Amino acid sequence: MAQTRQPTTVDVAIIGGGLVGASLACALGDLIEAEQARANEQARADERARADERESGGEPRAPLRVAIIEPQPLPSVDEVGAYQPSFDARASAIAHGSRRHFEQLKVWPTMREQASPIRHIHVSERGHLGATRLHADELGVEALGYVIPNAWMGRALHARLDRLPIDWHCPARVETLEPAHGGYRLTLDTGEIIQAGLTVLADGGRSGFKERLGIESDHHPYQQTALIANVEMSRAHDGWAFERFTQEGPMALLPLTGRRMELVWTHEQGDIEEALALPDSLFLDRLQRAFGDRAGRFRRVGQRHAYPLSLITARETIRPHLAILGNAAHSLHPVAGQGFNLALRGVMDLAAAIETARANGRTAGDARTLAAFEASRTADTHQIVRFSDGLIRLFGIDHAMLGHTRAAGLVGLNALGPLRRTLARRAMGIER
Repeated sequence: MAQTRQPTTVDVAIIGGGLVGASLACALGDLIEAEQARANEQARADERARADERESGGEPRAPLRVAIIEPQPLPSVDEVGAYQPSFDARASAIAHGSRRHFEQLKVWPTMREQASPIRHIHVSERGHLGATRLHADELGVEALGYVIPNAWMGRALHARLDRLPIDWHCPARVETLEPAHGGYRLTLDTGEIIQAGLTVLADGGRSGFKERLGIESDHHPYQQTALIANVEMSRAHDGWAFERFTQEGPMALLPLTGRRMELVWTHEQGDIEEALALPDSLFLDRLQRAFGDRAGRFRRVGQRHAYPLSLITARETIRPHLAILGNAAHSLHPVAGQGFNLALRGVMDLAAAIETARANGRTAGDARTLAAFEASRTADTHQIVRFSDGLIRLFGIDHAMLGHTRAAGLVGLNALGPLRRTLARRAMGIER
């Protein structure tokens, strides 16, 4: 008879070791290290008490134990030093507030090595003169945000995790996730079993566990597809990022290293196949006509990728002993650039709720812990979802009079410094 493996008990099991899951583990790093140090000191004190034939201080509390389950093999830490960015490397825009969070996670010094600062933002609508410009120096910051290759962010986070006592299960896949006494029971395809007091779904919604658990989501398709590619410009971008609203759909250009910029260009669903199939020269001509010359001439385009766009929001983000983070909880339109920043704020709030719970003798999966987390997230999530969705829908209405109204609004916003700066501080994640 085959021997049944004994479950491994952990306080927190994170399903997904990508940017969101790894960020959560890093956010718990200080707590793990502090509790480990207290446990070590208690053990030394007990040893001294036994040597002196005194009564020990009692049974010490075990330090927080965290497990990550990730199906994709991860690069070794040694590869951080050998990192060579490719022309086509995908990147994410992080707000100034997210930089502060990464500083707390002790990964920013590594991340900034490949970070391209956004010092200026230009927002406009094709066919109208109105435009809004935001500048970092107006707000007294080094940059409004940064654009960082996803692979480099992952390497920086995993290098930090490599120095923490984290239970890594990689490559490994969760085959079953079942409610059990005091948490959830996870069975992995390696045969390992994990009993977790709190399970966090941070897998981007790809595992299907949200649906298997009966957690419904609201889907609002935009009937658009995002074309994402890196392009090379004829001149230096000087830290400018551009958002431009066109009749075909919104588009964004984000600064990368050198003269490269990341392009996000939304198309109606019926037009995307043609845009993907165009020869590079014809694609660049079409892009130049759509975007104009404000960023210079488009000289080169890399691989083009297409992503259907929808607003997806989970109707539940917590259950007893369960929390949902990142795209598994909410998937936003990429042009607004708020998706990962919103997810990272969720990571920090969950870590703070767990730390408070542990300080008060409660568990990570305790109902009060998760209620505190949800209360901290509700307003922020609703504001960002409404802002990004409203922006796309407002500029997606093709009406001459509304176009003039939008243009006047952009001009007015550019003229009203205090209002523009308030909106910028919210977009930067400085204010909620």
